[in-house]
Amino acid sequence: MKNGLIQNLSVNAVQLIVNQFLGLGIFYELSTGLDKNSFGQINLVLAILLSVFNILSFGMDQMVIKKIAGGSNASSVLSIYLVHVLISGFIFYGLLIAGALFFHNRNEVYSLLLLIGIGKLMIFLSTPFKQAANGMERFSLMAYMSVISNLIRCSGLIILAVLHHLSLYFVILIFISGDVTELLFCIFLFYRTTNIPVAFSWNGAAYKNLLLESLPQTGVVLITSALARFDWIFIGFIVSAVKLAEYSFAYKIFEISTLPLLAIAPLLIPRFTKLFRNTDIRAAELIFLVRIEMVVAAFTGLLLNLCWSPVIDRITSGKYGLINIKTIFILSLCLPVLYLNNFLWTAYFAQGRLKMILTSFIVTFLVNVLGDILLIPFFKNEGAAFAFLAACVVQTIYYLKQGTIAGLKTVWLPLIPCTICALVSGFLSRALFSDHRLILPTAIFIYFLLLFLTKQLKLRDAKSLKHLFNG
Repeated sequence: MKNGLIQNLSVNAVQLIVNQFLGLGIFYELSTGLDKNSFGQINLVLAILLSVFNILSFGMDQMVIKKIAGGSNASSVLSIYLVHVLISGFIFYGLLIAGALFFHNRNEVYSLLLLIGIGKLMIFLSTPFKQAANGMERFSLMAYMSVISNLIRCSGLIILAVLHHLSLYFVILIFISGDVTELLFCIFLFYRTTNIPVAFSWNGAAYKNLLLESLPQTGVVLITSALARFDWIFIGFIVSAVKLAEYSFAYKIFEISTLPLLAIAPLLIPRFTKLFRNTDIRAAELIFLVRIEMVVAAFTGLLLNLCWSPVIDRITSGKYGLINIKTIFILSLCLPVLYLNNFLWTAYFAQGRLKMILTSFIVTFLVNVLGDILLIPFFKNEGAAFAFLAACVVQTIYYLKQGTIAGLKTVWLPLIPCTICALVSGFLSRALFSDHRLILPTAIFIYFLLLFLTKQLKLRDAKSLKHLFNG
């Protein structure tokens, strides 16, 4: 099936693997090549810029995917969103420059904001082309557009490391070069592949309609942007850049561990949009998909914890491994919850329940912020991780209470046994052996044995999974 889910999943997975591999290379070179203070400052600036540019999208990025997947004219939707990112992006950066002119005694963080902000503005301007490709289900095109910046940055940092010239100044130059190149590459490749002209025509009525449709999602973006990096910013300003360096390292590896979720998430929006148009929703297949996702999520958490200290301490010369072992354990407990939340969010988004989604993110944000304020001053990085876990669980509970499809009321059930199987296998394997070479294979064997005993995995699942991907 040429345009089947399995092909799109494969393309998206390859793109994510390559991007995550390059991102990991970038992260490794920065974390080991720079001192913790400089590394923490860079992550603080990136957290601020990521939050700001996500907010400036006004939630239109997801709405663009949905509208194009729903049959709207791709050229018109792209043109509207292009005008939006140009206006909002340059207004923001203009304010940054104005701040630099009026406040001469700016600190290092503000200077980094000005410089790295140039590159992130270019990435923001390339967003419409990626979202249009996503809505058209042109995942190969989206893959090429998404890797170029990381490829340049990773290659540049490796060269600097080999030449022993890795410094904050050269890091900034490489970041800007990679981001500018990505914008130019996206424009060229999108036009050449789709033959859709890159136009900036203004249509006030169409823009107003898109903005109004996106308003509930705008609130979601405001909350999720703050939620995604509030803990980083809070640690950076309230505790120290050094503690942020340690936490951001653990959180980055945690983000990389969500690779399977990142691979399937973009495919679900257009699929679910088409699925929920029908009155006959195949709830059994959706529940099966969640069960498989829970198996993958819990297994990822198991591997993350067992490999953490032996691997991370070795590759970072003891800088980020043992000191983060409690933080990564708490974060790993979030993995099954994140998978379930992404599934429920996609289902509700496809149904157009944007106001309910906004409410869920407001509640989640408040829980996370309150947890950060109460816990970070006393427990530092572990407090931030626990606040994030609590916020994710609250969001899950809210989503489940808002469900209207009877067949999906029990969709959360596989989360509990899969998580317990992972915890038991991890603790039991460590109790039996002290040699890591024996702990890891033993834990994997026990985990899958427990899954079959609890019927979270069944022999016919492979056939069902194949049918689902090709359905």
